[in-house]
Amino acid sequence: MDCLSVAMNQTISSVLRIASFDIHPSAVYPIFIMGLLVYLFSVLSNVTILMLIVTQRSLHRPMFYIFFSLPLNDLIGITVMFPRVLVDIVIMKNTVNYPLCVLQAFLLHLSGGGILFILAAMAYDRYIAICKPLRYNSILTSLGITAVISLAWGANFALVLVLFLLQARVTKCRDFIINVFCDNFSLLSLSCGEDLTINNIYGLVITAFMHIVTVTIQLFSYIQILLTCIMNKQSDAKTKAVNTCLAQIISFILFEIVCLFTILSYRFPNITPNARRACGMLIFLILPVLNPIIYGMKTKDIRTAFFRILKKQNFLSSQ
Repeated sequence: MDCLSVAMNQTISSVLRIASFDIHPSAVYPIFIMGLLVYLFSVLSNVTILMLIVTQRSLHRPMFYIFFSLPLNDLIGITVMFPRVLVDIVIMKNTVNYPLCVLQAFLLHLSGGGILFILAAMAYDRYIAICKPLRYNSILTSLGITAVISLAWGANFALVLVLFLLQARVTKCRDFIINVFCDNFSLLSLSCGEDLTINNIYGLVITAFMHIVTVTIQLFSYIQILLTCIMNKQSDAKTKAVNTCLAQIISFILFEIVCLFTILSYRFPNITPNARRACGMLIFLILPVLNPIIYGMKTKDIRTAFFRILKKQNFLSSQ
């Protein structure tokens, strides 16, 4: 036990080497600038949506209290992963402190799982609003909203925490992170060759559990919404249902497509390491960039609040 403690302490205080992209020197700064612009756009657009929800009284409704978690989760994912990759591209130091590596991996897994749980919570909100409109305010009270949000974040946090507690018990002997960012798989690859069956089984189980539970909630919600629209002959009700659900469905489909591309990139040996590493980044890059555009275009209340502020600013500047 003493030897194990010493080994763990040495690993925790060590500096790890981390994989990097193979980029031609002439392309380093153009890629960095392009990546920085993408990151700044994502941060600005997601922060804008968060500020709209906080400051605009028209958005102080259960739907947007739950939706608040999505841009917040997107900001966590892209900020934890992308800036570090961009810096490594320029300075080519390609090292990371072990505790920071573990923290990055934990937050990235939390962000990845958070997308599924938050979209499920948003689907449930739309189900109550469209299928049970008379009971909406009695179900999604302040306590109800808090419960939905806490369940989404709490379940995700608990599942990921156990994943990393299992990872922490593994003795580390190697010092090379095989990805351009830290994740659970890369941390397990630092092991001394011990049996990782429990880690692998639990990883597969929580991945399946997250998808089965959240996809079931979304499918049930959207099927019920579709049936309600079919039975409701009012065309405006159908339009409202489509507009409020379409953005969530698009986000979910995008997430699943990106996940599929990432999984397939590890299944085909002829894919270059650069392409494989880029695919791994897409999970935490695509949605934080596209979600603000999708919800800005498809959610009338957010769009209206945004243009109201712009008109107010233009009016004040013209005085």
